[in-house]
Amino acid sequence: MQHTFNDGKWIWYDLQEGQTEELEEIISTFPTCNNWYRDIIEKDSNFIHLNTQTRGKEYVWGSLIYKQDIEEKDGKSIFNFYISKEFIITNGFDMSLLERAPASGVLKQMEQAENGVDGFFIILGEILSDYLIKIDEYEERLNNLLWKLKEENNLTILDEIYKNRHELLIWKNLLIPVTELKFTAAEAFGCEINDLIEFYRVETRIERIRTLLGEYQQEIDTMIRLEEVVSTHRGNEIMKTLTVMTVLFTPIMAWGALWGMNFKVMPELEWKLGYAFAGALIILSTVGLYIYLRAKGWIGDILKGREKNSFFR
Repeated sequence: MQHTFNDGKWIWYDLQEGQTEELEEIISTFPTCNNWYRDIIEKDSNFIHLNTQTRGKEYVWGSLIYKQDIEEKDGKSIFNFYISKEFIITNGFDMSLLERAPASGVLKQMEQAENGVDGFFIILGEILSDYLIKIDEYEERLNNLLWKLKEENNLTILDEIYKNRHELLIWKNLLIPVTELKFTAAEAFGCEINDLIEFYRVETRIERIRTLLGEYQQEIDTMIRLEEVVSTHRGNEIMKTLTVMTVLFTPIMAWGALWGMNFKVMPELEWKLGYAFAGALIILSTVGLYIYLRAKGWIGDILKGREKNSFFR
């Protein structure tokens, strides 16, 4: 589909997947697009190139992954682009995948764009706006996870923390080529691009997203460190508990081993109250050992149950 803006000053060729004939027709009209066409046939990933050989006729081309499924590696949406002041070409860009970005509103914005470069940054701005909406949803899930960490704090929560960390890495991975595209456009079209309002908006949104992702990264890292501290403390408490239990059962094992021997001369076997004496001796030894350990402070809270909403107690 072809759109003309700003009284014919620039054109947007918006092509979808499968419109090969239309794309080849455009390529034949603009020979400078030949290299771009060869590149998009061979590649299915992010890449950006620029040409600055002719002053005033600079152009940028490449491909951009603008959507990525959190669960599936191959669940991505990519489009090819060619940017010049006179026209832009997008191939495979689906506006319906972006939330709150109606095509009519985007076209209205483009009518006010000075040239194709300004128009392309309107598209890029809508992509970043969609990122911000999704990141707001991510922030809500992260906040819920923050409180679940305090209330439950188990292996399931640790798994959720690392899933959120993986999602954060995906957002960062999506932002990197957009940032590179911004710098490439500035390199290609010079300082005049800084006067374009849409370029400024894209630059600001990139900084917003980068700042948010940086803060979320710190939150997740803090949760992971907290989880590691709690896990280490609990592991130490478990080992301490097992050690104390082993010590407390030492009198039973010691006296049991003694009276389990098969020596011929064992006076205790002939005692009328030998069984009661042995039981009392074992109990007194165990209780005495427990009192000694408690007096030394070596038992602490290990025999107490964990309190609700507490990390350590």
